[in-house]
Amino acid sequence: MTIRVAIDTNILLSGIIWPRWPNAVLNHALAGDFQLVLPEIVILEARRHVARDFPEFQARFERLLDALAYQQAPLPGLEAVEAAAGLVRQQEDIPVALSVIHAQVDYFVTYDRDFTDDHESTARVRAAIPGICLPPIFLRDVMSWTSAELEAIRGRTWADLNTDS
Repeated sequence: MTIRVAIDTNILLSGIIWPRWPNAVLNHALAGDFQLVLPEIVILEARRHVARDFPEFQARFERLLDALAYQQAPLPGLEAVEAAAGLVRQQEDIPVALSVIHAQVDYFVTYDRDFTDDHESTARVRAAIPGICLPPIFLRDVMSWTSAELEAIRGRTWADLNTDS
């Protein structure tokens, strides 16, 4: 059975901008190592952030979306978002949380501390979404990366990948 993995906007953005852990998560998705689930809100937010803050990565972002075999999780309705008040610390994270919950994923990879912190304020969302984890934890525990492999790309840059030098 193929595992289903959702990623947050911060993973999608970081993965195209820096060749580090989020990029490795995206590379596993490209390789078909798991079924990627992208909430529609994540795609919309990432597209907006790339256009506004990183326009030099727009073409790379669109090529990545075209290359990924992902399942899109639809936006929840306004009524559902309102009914889920208090699910996460920040109101704007509710659509992401609801999309991930309804997609019934095995893992949700994010850097957002409103999901990952082990705190009473995140208890509801952590109970509702299994497998919330940071990228290096996902790579280690699910993709079986070693500590040495993780450390090797911790601060990697695109120039480090340029073999022409």
